[in-house]
Amino acid sequence: MTWLNARSFLGLLLLGLLAWLFSSHKKVINWKVVGWGLGLQLLLAFFIFLVPAGSQLFLLVNEVVVKVLDSATAGIKFLFGRLALPPGTTNEAGETSLGFILAFQSLPTVVFFASLVGALYYLRIMPFFIQLFARIFTRLMRISGAESLCVSSNIFVGVESALVVRPYLEKMTTSELGTILTAGMATIASSVLSLYVMILHPELPTIAGHLVSASLLSAPAALLTSKLIFPETDSPLTLGVGVKPYYEREDNLIMAIINGANSGLKLLAGIVALLLAFLGLVALLDLFLGWSGGYLNRWLGWAFDWKISSLLGYLFYPLTLLIGVAPEDALLVARLLGERVVATELVSYQHLAELLRSGAFSDPRSAVIASYSLCGFAHVASLAIFIGGIGALAPGRIKSLSSLGLKALLAATIACLMTGAVAGIFYTGSSILAGR
Repeated sequence: MTWLNARSFLGLLLLGLLAWLFSSHKKVINWKVVGWGLGLQLLLAFFIFLVPAGSQLFLLVNEVVVKVLDSATAGIKFLFGRLALPPGTTNEAGETSLGFILAFQSLPTVVFFASLVGALYYLRIMPFFIQLFARIFTRLMRISGAESLCVSSNIFVGVESALVVRPYLEKMTTSELGTILTAGMATIASSVLSLYVMILHPELPTIAGHLVSASLLSAPAALLTSKLIFPETDSPLTLGVGVKPYYEREDNLIMAIINGANSGLKLLAGIVALLLAFLGLVALLDLFLGWSGGYLNRWLGWAFDWKISSLLGYLFYPLTLLIGVAPEDALLVARLLGERVVATELVSYQHLAELLRSGAFSDPRSAVIASYSLCGFAHVASLAIFIGGIGALAPGRIKSLSSLGLKALLAATIACLMTGAVAGIFYTGSSILAGR
């Protein structure tokens, strides 16, 4: 183990301490959840990174996801023709790519993957895996069946994960609601995972496997941080009890695919709207900061870059060092993490791909840790989406959800950093997971 790997392990423990410092009830923390939260992350990562069978499974998952993604592009190429060609490729008509265009090459895959998830739900494949993970969390951590089911669902889907526990939402404790919000923002949905794979695959060939493993690692991390920040002080209705997922099964497979595609189209529209709104607002904020900061620079003789991503980058800088990023790359990764908070992880992943293309990283390990740490909806936009989405299902709890929001965003951010730290503990440049 190198010093960077050891620093990642130390960072993992210190991130847990950071979550504890923000705890609302430090004396009633369930340390069994904390112990198993750490243990499951380390066991999963050990299996994936160091056990030969786990590494081979990782590479198989990566290959399967990439092949499925290739299939997803068939409809995109049919609809958009030359605009859908990835950089450096040529179609059957001899037309060359016009370069990377997010709107035509990556975003439409959301519709395909949403329809695929709909089909997997109808075939009962998705509910099987959700219940499997829920049983593990419920039995090992002794938490409520409802919250463990929702956290398990978040490994595969996004805000719609609250639907699987809809009958229990109104009667959930404050701690359970905090866990649901945290898990929603600390993980990503399979429907958008395809976007990140499309963006990063040319520069990081094993990115699909990394993002799948990041989704798995982030679930126990979210449970750990949420139970440190929102310890259970009440008696959950489903404590230690297995709960079956609640969902309305479609009449047939065709309807499941159609409704899944329609849901994907709505999600796609939501992503486009968020990008248009938040990138514009961030640019406006940067304009104001640049104008006001320019006076300070001239007055004090500074050369500071007055941008929101730079300011947040300095805030994340010590945390980036903690999770094991090489010091030469720490500020680059810190800015990506800061940017994710205000501009969504999609923008950060795009900039990560640009940094990889330009050879900006001194250590490829830094890029891998960054890809794990960015793998979550831990940003302001999703906070509004999750509070609004869950509140629509349980109108009586909207006040509680709103009061938990900012702390849940903090818990989710720490959980994502923990996932990056765990990757940093076990990843080495000689690993077959490096994609060399």
